[in-house]
Amino acid sequence: MFAPLTDDIRSGIRTARLSVVATMIDVAASDPVLAVWSPDWTATQHLSLTSVSPLKNGPIVVDVRLLKAGKKVVFVSADVYEGNGIEDFDELRDRIDSTVPGKLRLNVAARGLATFAKITRNAAQGVESYDPIRWLGIERRRNSECSDVLLLNDRIGLKVCNSDAGIVEVANSFYVANSIGTINGGAQTVVAEAAAEAMRPGMITADVNIHFVAPVRVGPLRTIGSIMRDASDHSAIMIRLLDAGDGGKIVATATVILQSIR
Repeated sequence: MFAPLTDDIRSGIRTARLSVVATMIDVAASDPVLAVWSPDWTATQHLSLTSVSPLKNGPIVVDVRLLKAGKKVVFVSADVYEGNGIEDFDELRDRIDSTVPGKLRLNVAARGLATFAKITRNAAQGVESYDPIRWLGIERRRNSECSDVLLLNDRIGLKVCNSDAGIVEVANSFYVANSIGTINGGAQTVVAEAAAEAMRPGMITADVNIHFVAPVRVGPLRTIGSIMRDASDHSAIMIRLLDAGDGGKIVATATVILQSIR
């Protein structure tokens, strides 16, 4: 998968926000994972992503590869590349896979891992006729339905309630919901990133590790942060994600490593 690096998804140092890259991994892996389990459905169980080098120009290029397909869990690895202005899909693929000596390869910007759990197809809505197998090997382009260009946090309706405590909220709206009616894993990663960065202004996310333990049934999704480690050049923050409308039940936990941008 590749996507343009636009201003609305850039960090404080003009690089791609790591949570956006995590969202791309979640989406890029969905069709292959669903094809493995067809006709059953899937839910994201875990996402982790580590920065390797700055991704400043775009497009953001994500290459996901199946590691292991079990009876109940599928593991997928992901390499993220700096596209350096190349928008031809075949050329991007060439530069990722080429073994020709001297041929310019893309720089790795991040590496990730995703885990997906099998669920019954009837848990999802409006997917009765969806057959992921027919999409394999076919190039598709998806256009945004948003006509206005908003910063990502504004687009998903994120509200900062208490920056010191890492408390932010996002409603379970149609824009961030997936086929099973919960806030999708990528959007939850965006929320966790925003909560951690609110606690430490002047820092951006370098690594994120998020585990999903339950769906957001009601909403809004609310976060609470706690500092695990503080240093002059980085911080480690634990973010708990709660379903505020369902008794504050924990739906995910995330560890976010921040690095200084000063």
